[in-house]
Amino acid sequence: MAAKHSSDVTDSTGVEAPDLEAAAADAPKHGFFVRLYTGTGAFEVIGRRKLWYGISGLIVAVALASILLRGFTFGIDFEGGTKVSMPAAGASGTISTQQVEDVFSKTLGKAAESVVAVGSGGSATIQIRSETLSNEETEKLRNAMFDAFQPKGSDGKPSKQVISDSAVSETWGGQITKKALIALVVFLVLAALYITVRYERYMAIAALATLVFDLLVTAGVYALVGFEVTPATVIGLLTILGFSLYDTVIVFDKVEENTHGFEHTTRRTFAEQANLAVNQTFMRSINTSLISVLPIISLMVVAVWLLGVGTLKDLALVQLVGVIVGTYSSIFFATPLLVSLRERTDLVRTHTRRVLNRRKPAKATEAVQDAEPEEAVVAAKPAPEKPAPGSRPVRPTGSRTGRPSGKRNTRR
Repeated sequence: MAAKHSSDVTDSTGVEAPDLEAAAADAPKHGFFVRLYTGTGAFEVIGRRKLWYGISGLIVAVALASILLRGFTFGIDFEGGTKVSMPAAGASGTISTQQVEDVFSKTLGKAAESVVAVGSGGSATIQIRSETLSNEETEKLRNAMFDAFQPKGSDGKPSKQVISDSAVSETWGGQITKKALIALVVFLVLAALYITVRYERYMAIAALATLVFDLLVTAGVYALVGFEVTPATVIGLLTILGFSLYDTVIVFDKVEENTHGFEHTTRRTFAEQANLAVNQTFMRSINTSLISVLPIISLMVVAVWLLGVGTLKDLALVQLVGVIVGTYSSIFFATPLLVSLRERTDLVRTHTRRVLNRRKPAKATEAVQDAEPEEAVVAAKPAPEKPAPGSRPVRPTGSRTGRPSGKRNTRR
């Protein structure tokens, strides 16, 4: 009966093992979006930080090159000049920018700096920008424009009063720039103090470096594409710095939570804990960015195609660029930089060595388990003990298989 029971157990084991292996092989594997949504730490960001440093460095190099080679296109508020505006609807139909340029050149004997059509439909306007004109030149230009096009007012009748002009001094733009720089410095100082007190100085350094990165890249995009820099651009730039800092602090807060008391455990290194934090905040950063981008795009649509308000367009453009750059930098630049700074400390270096040393025996055990069955048995079987000198040999009481031989030991 015992032999039969042993045989049944052996047969049952032999049947169940392949079923377990097949079940493990057929287990569903999580896809990209599942791993992204659950934040399981499957995406290696910190381990590939040299790659992200290279990409970020390339982006900064392109931004700096565009700033130095192309420069910025400053608006009239910074360079000064005269701005003339009138409705695009005239007595003879819609007024074109080429017609306005021709009238301007014939009247004043010089070309306008820019003539653009803003808006569409009944709200469309023609905006002329030129160097500073005297009162006589401005009045002469208004008369010429009215005689040539007779622009219509809101009542549908031609009127000279619908042609407006404004002169802006370049000193006003300088005052705006000075106040914007003061506001920027105050913002950076307060942000650095808060992060240092709330978290640590390494996070403050990484956050400030990220803000500088965002500033350079956004400015480089403006220089590269040729966006006009206006006071609305400066306001939008300060706004996106706040968004970028907010997104960075979200990731840093999760890093601080994961690495709290990390030196007392040897399960993960500091870099691995930070990488897990990035994965856990991936979806939150993406959702925050999408929620921020949608109203900005709506603002651009309203500003460009419906209202034709240039100020709203400039504000929307800088915010759109800033949100995209801020999302990238908070994930692929700020946290890897934080890890690089922390790995220079003795605490993190010592802890990393402890974790790696603890994993060495585990790797050796896995190597023994992956070996052939006969080799594993030989490696696990202890060496036979040698008899003491002068002792009598002892006859084994069992067979080679470990089963009883059936012979009784008659020695007393």
